[in-house]
Amino acid sequence: MWVMTDRLAPVSTLARTDDSEAGADRSTLLLIDGHSMAFRAFFALPDTMVTTTGEVTNAVYGFTSMLTNLLRDEQPTHVAIAFDAGRQTFRTERYPEYKGTRSATPEAFRGQVPLIKEVLGALQIPTLEREGIEADDILATLSGQAEAAGMDVLICSGDRDSSSSSRST
Repeated sequence: MWVMTDRLAPVSTLARTDDSEAGADRSTLLLIDGHSMAFRAFFALPDTMVTTTGEVTNAVYGFTSMLTNLLRDEQPTHVAIAFDAGRQTFRTERYPEYKGTRSATPEAFRGQVPLIKEVLGALQIPTLEREGIEADDILATLSGQAEAAGMDVLICSGDRDSSSSSRST
């Protein structure tokens, strides 16, 4: 179990510039499935986006652009991003065929996840991951804790396995 307040960071002043907005007295937590958003960015942009050393950066650029738009549009007071720690989870241990038909992760994508985490570190946005647990499980846990604490919760995930009673973005 995660204690929500240990790892959440307030969104910078760029994300909320006017505290007098309606609803400003209630905190809003934006939870993002980092792998889902990064994967979407990877396939949305051409893999010809590279650094001068040839490192592919389309997922990094797309992820950062989507994050900026989410922060601007939703104006949350808090944000956290969860990542999958690997393919082995408690579900695959119980049911080996779980997600067994999915293709292997493209190598060009795999190398960009650490870069995305570097960007998030520079922005002081916390990232969460735990071996054996999927990102959407982390989001569900944090969502429940935040709602119990009286926060509004927004979840951004393209993962077809995700479900929540919270508003999805």
